Amino acid sequence: MKVNGGTQEPGDSPEAKAEAMRAMFASIAHRYDLLNSVLSLNQDRYWRASAAAACGVKPGGRALDVACGTGRLTLELARLVGREGRVVGLDFCPEMLARARENLERVPLGETVELVAGEAIDLSFPDGCFDAAAIGFALRTVPDPERTIAEMARVVRPGGRVVSLELAKPELPVLKQAHSLYLRRVVPLVGRWGVGFTGPYDFLSMSLEHFPPRDQVRELFVRQGLVDVQYTELTGGIVTVHSGAKPQPS
Repeated sequence: MKVNGGTQEPGDSPEAKAEAMRAMFASIAHRYDLLNSVLSLNQDRYWRASAAAACGVKPGGRALDVACGTGRLTLELARLVGREGRVVGLDFCPEMLARARENLERVPLGETVELVAGEAIDLSFPDGCFDAAAIGFALRTVPDPERTIAEMARVVRPGGRVVSLELAKPELPVLKQAHSLYLRRVVPLVGRWGVGFTGPYDFLSMSLEHFPPRDQVRELFVRQGLVDVQYTELTGGIVTVHSGAKPQPS
């Protein structure tokens, strides 16, 4: 993976990979929201709202946004829990958290949100302290997706939900080919225009090639003991929302 001209080789340690990812996201934080809107044709708002709804949180509830980035999904969750609720947004990149703070300062519900630094694979929260935990467009970039889901399940109360919003590969024949071309040609080109150098958006588009298909992600949720695991395809299948519930004690 190239980041600002550097390279990340497959054999590098998990720590080196994490540092490379942190550097990559730091380099695009200032344009991340703009490019998300441009590349998704403004569909990203609808996708985040759908993921937040899948969390099932109510007014006064508590929710966690893992790898919250610039806080856009965090804000959707805050709208659902309201002023009496609490949302925590966690990210490992200081530059992303700085952008999240700026975004949240512009809206009244920003005071409902607490932003913290942390790692998705090692959440620093007690067991069962949230009604829901969500991760948006980050499961394919964390060092260990299965451990991330396990940690999210751990911090959710029995009956609470774990939700992942992630890019996917559409299966409809014509859309499948068009989407593949879009990822390989358009996304890197727009990314280079947006941030001024080659690397991050080439990686972000190619990362989907190595991400498990929908059914395998569903099985990942099941292996962590989650029940009522389901997924919903959005916008022709280019985005998928997976969700599962932490079982109630028998």
